[in-house]
Amino acid sequence: MGCVTTLLSSTFLFCFSTLLIFFSTISISQDTLTTSQSLLTNQTLSSPKGIFELGFFSYTNSSWYLAIWYKNIDHKTVVWVANRDTPLENSTGFLKIDDKGNNIILIDQSLNTIWSSSSPNQTTTTSTRNKLLQLLDSGNLVLREVNENDPSKFLWQSFDYPTDTLLPGMKLGWNLDTRMERHITSWRIKDQDPSTGDLSFKLNYNGLPEIFLWNKDQIIYRSGPWNGERFSGVPEMEPVTDSIKFMFHVDEHEVYYTFSIGNQSLFSRLYVDPSVDELQRLTWIQSTQVWNKFWYAPKDQCDDYRECGPFGICDTNASPVCQCLKGFHPKNQQAWNLRDGSDGCVRNTELKCESDKFLVMQNVKLPETTFVFVNRSMDLVECGDLCQRNCSCTGYANIEITNGGSGCVMWNGELIDMRQYPEGGQDLYVRLAASDVGSGSGSNNTNDTAKVAGIVVGGVALILLVFGFFFLWKKRKLQCLLKGETKHRGSLERSHEFLMPEMGFSSKRDQSGSGERNMDDLELPLFDFNTVTMATNNFSEESKLGQGGFGVVYKGRLIEGHEIAVKRLSKNSGQGIEEFKNEVKLLVKLQHRNLVRLLGCSIQMEEKLLVYEYMENRSLDGILFDKVKRSSLDWQMRFSIISGIARGLLYLHHDSRLRIIHRDLKASNILLDREMNPKISDFGMARIFGADQTEANTMRVVGTYGYMSPEYAMDGIFSMKSDVFSFGVLVLEIISGKKNRGFYYANKELNLLGHSWKLWIEGNALELIDSSMGDPYSQSEVLRCIQVGLLCVQEHAEDRPTMSSVVLMLSSETASMPQPKNPGFCLGRNLTETDSSTSKQDESFTVNHVTVTMLDAR
Repeated sequence: MGCVTTLLSSTFLFCFSTLLIFFSTISISQDTLTTSQSLLTNQTLSSPKGIFELGFFSYTNSSWYLAIWYKNIDHKTVVWVANRDTPLENSTGFLKIDDKGNNIILIDQSLNTIWSSSSPNQTTTTSTRNKLLQLLDSGNLVLREVNENDPSKFLWQSFDYPTDTLLPGMKLGWNLDTRMERHITSWRIKDQDPSTGDLSFKLNYNGLPEIFLWNKDQIIYRSGPWNGERFSGVPEMEPVTDSIKFMFHVDEHEVYYTFSIGNQSLFSRLYVDPSVDELQRLTWIQSTQVWNKFWYAPKDQCDDYRECGPFGICDTNASPVCQCLKGFHPKNQQAWNLRDGSDGCVRNTELKCESDKFLVMQNVKLPETTFVFVNRSMDLVECGDLCQRNCSCTGYANIEITNGGSGCVMWNGELIDMRQYPEGGQDLYVRLAASDVGSGSGSNNTNDTAKVAGIVVGGVALILLVFGFFFLWKKRKLQCLLKGETKHRGSLERSHEFLMPEMGFSSKRDQSGSGERNMDDLELPLFDFNTVTMATNNFSEESKLGQGGFGVVYKGRLIEGHEIAVKRLSKNSGQGIEEFKNEVKLLVKLQHRNLVRLLGCSIQMEEKLLVYEYMENRSLDGILFDKVKRSSLDWQMRFSIISGIARGLLYLHHDSRLRIIHRDLKASNILLDREMNPKISDFGMARIFGADQTEANTMRVVGTYGYMSPEYAMDGIFSMKSDVFSFGVLVLEIISGKKNRGFYYANKELNLLGHSWKLWIEGNALELIDSSMGDPYSQSEVLRCIQVGLLCVQEHAEDRPTMSSVVLMLSSETASMPQPKNPGFCLGRNLTETDSSTSKQDESFTVNHVTVTMLDAR
């Protein structure tokens, strides 16, 4: 019987392939492929004007690739390969639109899919018959609705997935909303093997964006940032009328580089060549029928990344090519004499901050801009003033040079990978000690031994003197304890008072103001206010993540590159001082993977700032309650989030050195990192319990309506079981994708808890599942979580489980679970609720969003 089945299957496959080949051959059109057609290995699609062609090619007849090439260029120049890492093993195969009309798929002789496109917009799909695949004259292969010509509504396009070539109109960079990156990567072997190679050209959007050429994990070339006309490190990038025009786009949604061709008869492309490790701009010369190398990089020694090290500048017209900036001398004189400048240069004279001056350097490639301060609204004068005031600032420049210059970019560490041009580049202002601004060359002509010795001896003496004053200052400062709000005393040093040592603050602070620190240090550092200001772009609107009851939260980036979230307490709020102290006091003593990490704080300049690790995916409510984003949360992800929150709460209640009651557990206080791991945040309302304490009473009920347990909301009694109630609400919200507050079912008679309870007792609990979640999911696992959620929201606190029991029930399919009793929920809308924060604040999602509901205890 098995042999018969195998024979029938083989016969079916042979007949199907034969019929498919026959019908496809007679039905293929010129530039499009419909859902009823297939493209065979001996067929091609041509763009409407015959510029590009789509088909199959092979160098060995054993590996076949679907590709796009220039149609009218004699030797086939491939610009895009679909299945570069999964070739067909022979010439039997075909391309078609899948049955749902969402993707294009490549099928081999066994009818297996060996390559498939991605289709971000597939949720908008209607009928499969209304789809077609088209090759455009731009070289873009698109899957679209029959009557849809808007590129933003294409279901899929090859331009989003470049291989080794950037064509006119292609974007190289990032879509920051979807996290899609577009970059080009070389073939493994030029003209022989199109599989993914080692050479890649990628845009880094951090700091001031620029593009890097990588060989595996090593940077070999840097473009420099875009200055409004060209990349700082590509002075040859002059736009030519009716020829190549370059464009760089940056906003909160997208960062990308692209180019266009004014002359339609001109072919030009950007290409990574693995045979010579080069990035090349090639143009087709019609008269000679060859590709001309119009531009390439790296083209000389000064294009090599970090050729002259920190504070060194490369100049091909100098000998040797590496020179130290004025006011600097080689760090390693012996290596420097041997023409090795990779160790760079060091200062002749230490900086003194207030008296420092700035030396203007013209026609230079700006230093690397990955870790810089950027403000596009400031002018050069404002930029210089800010740099002068910040002692850690080592240089500044305009972001754009057009229209007299605009924007501000500031460096706060070493200046790396600079180059001197005869023309091009732009102005850079470098910080020097005042005595060095008017001094001599300061290049590599520093062989005066006596001068060097004098500098060293004087420097050592100065360092010893500074350390002596520092330790005296530190001893006096440690005698001061913070007992109230910090008051401004007129200067940076006098304004910095320390919080109480038992709250976990370190008395150590970087005296240079650079903001550099060991992020793994268990002591909590005090951040310099200017450092945080620079990190958040002067608390700009663009850096704002959201607003809570006690202030605004900003995204920032420290000088050394760490991303942070900064909560800035409102000066006008009558609340927040105690909550500020409370959060610091608790978080500095708590360490758990499911708790947000507090990196430090600042209590300077009449400001109170809390600095946290930055959570890339922000807060849970921003995804869970968003109609579009919540579909990205499949069941395994939701279950992982539920389990992570449970482990974090178990740590607070039982496993930490302190017994902590959070009192404000809710979706907006659950933050998600890059891997979607949940972290509990916002401990301003939390309280510490004694080892034998089980509950407490308060006359000031704080929290968020919809998450508060009945005994807490009504009588002000809080305990571990009130946190358990909040956790139960969260579980049901995560499963359903609905808010308990604001959700009403059946003519507003039931909130989410009541609706969940009704479905449970009717035996229809699975109807609670969020319809956008999709398959697959384990029904038993979902039911177990719903049961846990209902057990946690039971009306009487003594009926609710402890978090240790909750974790056990979630992690074990064999753990015994009691049947839940009636939950503590309200019928209809509670008209007496009041909230100290606005409704808009409660709806927004932020990092460390704070919402406080104030109710009078009854």
